[in-house]
Amino acid sequence: MKQNIYLRILSYLMFIFIIILIPTYLHYYGLQNFLWLSDQGLFLTCFALWFNLPICMSMAAVGVMVLELVWCVDFFGELIFNINLITLSDYMFDPKYPWELRAISLFHIATPIIWLIYLKQFGYKPKALSYFIPLYWLVLLLTYLFTPLSDNINWVFVPEILHLKFLNNYVWLAILAIGFPVFIFWPTHLLYKKIFKTN
Repeated sequence: MKQNIYLRILSYLMFIFIIILIPTYLHYYGLQNFLWLSDQGLFLTCFALWFNLPICMSMAAVGVMVLELVWCVDFFGELIFNINLITLSDYMFDPKYPWELRAISLFHIATPIIWLIYLKQFGYKPKALSYFIPLYWLVLLLTYLFTPLSDNINWVFVPEILHLKFLNNYVWLAILAIGFPVFIFWPTHLLYKKIFKTN
């Protein structure tokens, strides 16, 4: 009973957060910003809580967990040790963005915690992997076709930090489309099957 109350409260909080986030991001970043995988994970989390769809929570966890953890390491590395690792969270320390806007991005820290607690309580849905991969491919394609190179959302264009200018963008996109499912999503899926109950 307590679990249901906690989930209901969390779903209300997520609703309030989303109705703040969407117009704010639209104003400052534009519609294309919602193509970031982190935003996909956030929306999947909301759908899971609002409509009682555990598969959505598992999809978010299997597809976005590693990326969110990388963001967190980058953020806390700069916050605590003043070490700039991969520039992923640099905008959080850029004063040109209002502090309220940057505060909204702290959902990158909250969502992994929500996923782990939820999976521990309710288990992991193994079908989530096969559902998330087509979503990932669709997001990659939409990002590549409709977002500018300057934003480089989801790194669909070769990141400058890698110094791979010789690499064709189509080849890079294929590397992402195959590499993430094989080297990130699949190992995460196997780990979840080992540590969480499956149903």
